[in-house]
Amino acid sequence: MLDYHIFSDSSCDTPEELLNMHNITLIPYYVTFDQENYYKENIEITNRKFYDTLMNETVFPKTSLPSVQDYINQFEPVILTNKDILCLCLTQKFSGSYQAAVNAKLILEEKYPDAKISIIDSIQATAGQGILLMQAAYMKKAGYTLEDTVKRMNEIKPTARIMFTVDTLEYLAKGGRIGKVASLAGTMLNLKPMIQLKDAELIPYSNVRGRKKALQKILDMTKEYFTENGEKYEDYDFCMANATTLEDTLFVQSLLEELIGRKLTYPVFQIGVTVGTNTGPGAVGVCFSKKYNAKV
Repeated sequence: MLDYHIFSDSSCDTPEELLNMHNITLIPYYVTFDQENYYKENIEITNRKFYDTLMNETVFPKTSLPSVQDYINQFEPVILTNKDILCLCLTQKFSGSYQAAVNAKLILEEKYPDAKISIIDSIQATAGQGILLMQAAYMKKAGYTLEDTVKRMNEIKPTARIMFTVDTLEYLAKGGRIGKVASLAGTMLNLKPMIQLKDAELIPYSNVRGRKKALQKILDMTKEYFTENGEKYEDYDFCMANATTLEDTLFVQSLLEELIGRKLTYPVFQIGVTVGTNTGPGAVGVCFSKKYNAKV
């Protein structure tokens, strides 16, 4: 059995300490504010700089996916060390990153016929993708083969959810991601959209008046999922996603910990450039996925 290395595109927003702990490599997206100068996420632009620009200048950024060559440049050195590859990507309904990785796989497998490269569409984004990435890391640590990890990832990824709120739908609309969530586009003052990311789709939930009520509603959405599906909290891994309002996120985290009866072990996942371009400042979410060793 060959060892394998885990990759993800940078849309997973996984904290650096977790990446280092599990030897995971991220392949960055790019962002531009003027369609001329592009910056690599987490390398050439920080989250702080990104959100500062969003909040202080009248700009709507655009992202660009990692190229096929970007993937080849990261995958090939690993193949040359006689390791296989597992790569988790942002849902292909939102981006072409998955297809770029698949194209890199095809090129490299032709060049290195013995190489095994598995590309997985997470059908998720930001910390929903990140919590799935953690399950892959745990399986690798537990001695799962590449094939068994891929099989299990495809079994558990439909259980992943993000229950979240945004301050405004403006960024989703500008980014062309609004889809079904357009039904939440109200004109009344201080309405906060409640949204669920499920199976690669943004599903409208409701509008709530006021930020505090919206934060509390995230917990109602989470509780409803488990009640309606007859699921147990102990079978799931949870984390928090935050754009720019850490105090709000920690408030929701405290409510979540009370609901599930345990403390979260993960640091907060900060929503980065790729997804922040579409959610804007102020997004907060509860993210969860069934644990790799729980029955699906």
